[in-house]
Amino acid sequence: MAKQNTIANGRLWKEIVRHRSIYAIMLIPVVYYIIFKYVPIWNGQIAFKDFSARKGVWGSAWCGLDNFKQFFSSFYFWDLLRNTLFYSFGKLLISVPLSIILAVVLYESPRKYLRPIVQTLSYLPHFLSWVIIYGVLLALLAPGDGVVNDIIKMFGGKPIDFLTNTETFPWIVLLSDAWKEMGWSAIIFIAALMGIDPSLYEAAMVEGATAVQRTWYITLPSIKPVIATVVLLRLGTILDAGFNQMFMLYSIPVYDVADIIDTWVYRQGLLEFQFSLATAVGVFKGIIGMCLVLVSNKLVKKISDTTIL
Repeated sequence: MAKQNTIANGRLWKEIVRHRSIYAIMLIPVVYYIIFKYVPIWNGQIAFKDFSARKGVWGSAWCGLDNFKQFFSSFYFWDLLRNTLFYSFGKLLISVPLSIILAVVLYESPRKYLRPIVQTLSYLPHFLSWVIIYGVLLALLAPGDGVVNDIIKMFGGKPIDFLTNTETFPWIVLLSDAWKEMGWSAIIFIAALMGIDPSLYEAAMVEGATAVQRTWYITLPSIKPVIATVVLLRLGTILDAGFNQMFMLYSIPVYDVADIIDTWVYRQGLLEFQFSLATAVGVFKGIIGMCLVLVSNKLVKKISDTTIL
């Protein structure tokens, strides 16, 4: 038995040496995750400490759940939670249907030569940073010389400062995110549509079904498991409302409707140096996200007989 194990280990080692270049490449992401993902988890203990940069992680005194209590009892807690959930669910309810519609339109389009052009144009915004998109929004919506306000003034209306108006700002956030991510999110739905049996459409056309009927009775039911999986996966990150976008767009006049958990953590942790409090909020988000992913996994398994874990 020992001899067989020795021979097996020798063969394994030879295979590793033989394919050492592949294993070397695989080692890069492993090292990255260890250094930047797993090591910081250990330092997450400062969520339960009164952290002092002078004393360090180990020397700081334990304070139990005081940081969590401070966050939950904060004057801003309910506003932060409301805004975060509003933008997260709003983006989910707008971007997913638009992505499905775009995917179906591209798939059903009779002009096949237009498909790659439209796909490319719809994917491009995903690769733009929010700095560039903020510049585009400013050029369109600025109260002084923005294109939209120029049109409003042309018809005798008064200019609107969209980015500092508490009524218009949430819609700017939701629609700009949908525009940026719609094309990229449609990729997975297009891939699912490619797996539908074409004979189903042929039979439906023989029976006289219209394009809308084919979409409603064949296309959507066929990709139902994929839609459910995408939606449930998004629930795992429901407390991530998009820090980069909000950080670029929000300002003091719209704090009431724009301040989310991530932006508050940024101010408390990096601007006011309350690292323990900021870490406690991060731990809270992580626990909620993990629970939602586990629940999503069970729901996906019931819907599509597959798991995401």
